[in-house]
Amino acid sequence: MRRYIVFILIVMLLAGCSVDAFCKAHRSEAAKNAFKKQNPCPSNGNNHGRCPGYIIDHIVPLACGGADDPSNMQWQTVQYAKIKDSFELSMCGK
Repeated sequence: MRRYIVFILIVMLLAGCSVDAFCKAHRSEAAKNAFKKQNPCPSNGNNHGRCPGYIIDHIVPLACGGADDPSNMQWQTVQYAKIKDSFELSMCGK
């Protein structure tokens, strides 16, 4: 897990990500809903509502200039989301 966090940190630094921007990035519900319509949930096949065991993740983080667009989104397992969340919280100093 620690190696994964270090890897993410290096990628963010090389991409020129700002910690402040990373902490303040917001997501569009409309973009998430459009993503769901185009990419059904891996666990239940629905294109709306909840997706048990998965979350929607931005491939290129918003704080790194990634688009808040379905083309920059992917399904991510809750397990990896927890790792990412802990990393994000440490970046924001919480």
